[in-house]
Amino acid sequence: MSIDLNLFHRLFRAHPWHGVSIGAEAPDVVTAYIEIVPSDTVKYELDKPTGHLTVDRPQKFSNVYPTLYGLIPQTYCGAEIAEFCMKQASRSDIVGDGDPLDVCVLAEKSITHGDILLPVTPIGGLRMIDGNEADDKIIAVMRGDAIYGHMRDLHECPPALIDRLRHYFLTYKDAPGARQRVTEITHVYGREEAHEVIERSQRDYDAKYAELKALFESLRTG
Repeated sequence: MSIDLNLFHRLFRAHPWHGVSIGAEAPDVVTAYIEIVPSDTVKYELDKPTGHLTVDRPQKFSNVYPTLYGLIPQTYCGAEIAEFCMKQASRSDIVGDGDPLDVCVLAEKSITHGDILLPVTPIGGLRMIDGNEADDKIIAVMRGDAIYGHMRDLHECPPALIDRLRHYFLTYKDAPGARQRVTEITHVYGREEAHEVIERSQRDYDAKYAELKALFESLRTG
């Protein structure tokens, strides 16, 4: 029995990590898949095998995500990301965390739920290391946003907002009274370095998932 790939693609939802394109203008403009919004009291996470959004865990403490948060499709934190992190942080023991690249999206308007796609403009990032894993957080602005949409580099962003993001990611895994910090942020970087991180994560993705990417591309184009 022959399968009409174009019909197949229309009948079934695309996998948010593998089946959605990062965007033709990457790294200047990329697609963001939003998993969590600031009002969420549980941590949602993409279930990688199925592509469904699942509850990872309730927020244990009084943590509130400062921004929209999710991932950039068709990216992967592997050897290229680890190499760049080691170079920039002067470390020799780093590996990629094996996940898609995380993204924090600044937006004026309240978006009340995740599981959506947004076109965003990367303006910088946080070089976060979790244990010995590179876990960069790209910072981006929602395209067309009235307050943040004009920004093209991190230096245009209010410092207090960057401090809020740094504080969140440095403390969100800490239990009350904990003495040893799990994560560290070695650098806060701008647009040019964010582009480098995104491009490296694309190459890591292509090295890991070339066949899968080709399959989903064939489904999209029919």
